[in-house]
Amino acid sequence: MKVEIIRGSLLEVKADVIVNPANSHGYMGGGVAGVIKRFGGEEIEREAISKAPIPVGSAILTTAGKLKFKGVIHSPTMEEPAMRTSEEKVRKATKAALHLADELCFKSIAIPGMGTGVGRVPKEVAARAMVDEIKKFKPRCLENIILVDLDEELVKEWEKAMKE
Repeated sequence: MKVEIIRGSLLEVKADVIVNPANSHGYMGGGVAGVIKRFGGEEIEREAISKAPIPVGSAILTTAGKLKFKGVIHSPTMEEPAMRTSEEKVRKATKAALHLADELCFKSIAIPGMGTGVGRVPKEVAARAMVDEIKKFKPRCLENIILVDLDEELVKEWEKAMKE
């Protein structure tokens, strides 16, 4: 399994599926979710809401709308929109996204910072938690995990965590 770390837009990477660090209601207001909805279309949010509530520690797949991906994995880092989250929830959300992608036999997944935006988890803490879960993960189908974010500090923290 290959892990790539990229500074850039989640919507521009080459991957089968992308991850939305969601809330349990499936609402896609701010942060990464808002960007996915703006470019992919309202149908992504409608489908996510129809499958809600999505407990933290589980994940669902929806259409990618107008985006070039095979789907969007919604993996909640928080129960309510824009609430503060924790390292434990970041771990659970990362693990749930990886397991769903593998279960559905996707070859590649792109994951942005989980809980680092509206969730307000320090970048160093979230990066270490995400990378820990990736290192523990034993895939059947998944071949490539892409950690991608526009935030340079987060990218550096992922790189640091990968070397540990």
